Amino acid sequence: MMPSWRGSMPHWPCGPPVVEPVALGALVLDAALGWPNRIYRRIGHPVAGFARIIAACEVRWNRPDRPPRVRRLSGVAAMLVLVLTSGGIACAAEQVSRALAGPWAWLPLAFAAWPALAQRSLYDHFRPIEAALKRGDLPAAREAVGMIVGRDTAALDAPGVARAGIESLAESFCDGVIAPLFWLLVLGLPGAWIYKAINTADSLIGHPEEPLRDYGWAAARIDDAANLIPARLSAILICLAGWGRGWRILWRDHGRHASPNAGWPEAAMAGTLGIRLAGPVRYDGVLSQKPWIGDGAEADAGAMVRAGNIYLRACLLAWIGAGGVAWLA
Repeated sequence: MMPSWRGSMPHWPCGPPVVEPVALGALVLDAALGWPNRIYRRIGHPVAGFARIIAACEVRWNRPDRPPRVRRLSGVAAMLVLVLTSGGIACAAEQVSRALAGPWAWLPLAFAAWPALAQRSLYDHFRPIEAALKRGDLPAAREAVGMIVGRDTAALDAPGVARAGIESLAESFCDGVIAPLFWLLVLGLPGAWIYKAINTADSLIGHPEEPLRDYGWAAARIDDAANLIPARLSAILICLAGWGRGWRILWRDHGRHASPNAGWPEAAMAGTLGIRLAGPVRYDGVLSQKPWIGDGAEADAGAMVRAGNIYLRACLLAWIGAGGVAWLA
């Protein structure tokens, strides 16, 4: 019989130490199943609950008649509500699982952590872009990439579509795989779901434009902090998955991105593939003069194929890391 962690480790109310293969189990479930449409149609996804909390707080607290300082403090309060709610529910679920399942608690905890990961979903959204470019169907490629990026896609040429898809895959490798996995390993089930709540808030309200500039400040800054280590881990894994290429571009160009974190995996992917990413793009009809990341050829369908393979190998390395943590524990 598998020994209980309580017999050999100090008692934690919830969270670490995660000595059972919770993370590895969640990764396997996500890779095998993704988040099936039949489940999504029936119950949606947990992040939708976070979105409702965020929307309710914004309607109540982000009023245009309030001064900027008050709106900024209101944004801090909204994040506190979100973190306490997500962390409290996850902590309760972990406590109940450990109380009822004992040494086998890792199994329900793996199921509970599974929706926090998005490795299968990211790849499933990436492949149609790649396939459309390979068959020369630019309109279909634009439509597919428009589902995962915020930039204007109607006028993108083939290299622009390929760049958008590869950039999204690289950045989302951090947000959708490594960051929730990292916080799951560090803080247990509450860590994974607190991270997902923070990341959802950043995507919804962490914008520098009005009326969210002040109210969304806390969401953006907390998300930056939560991704600080995972972004760098993601870049390392991408370079390793690319057979050790990309280090020079990673070190040189990671700071060219507006985000303090997104530039790390994007620069790693650009360097590993030997292509240019980023560059000028349009958002809502306005041209943004983003600097280029990387050197070399334009992105194309072949680069997308190679990026997908690097992504799969990087995910495998994450599996090995999660398995190693479980084995050591």
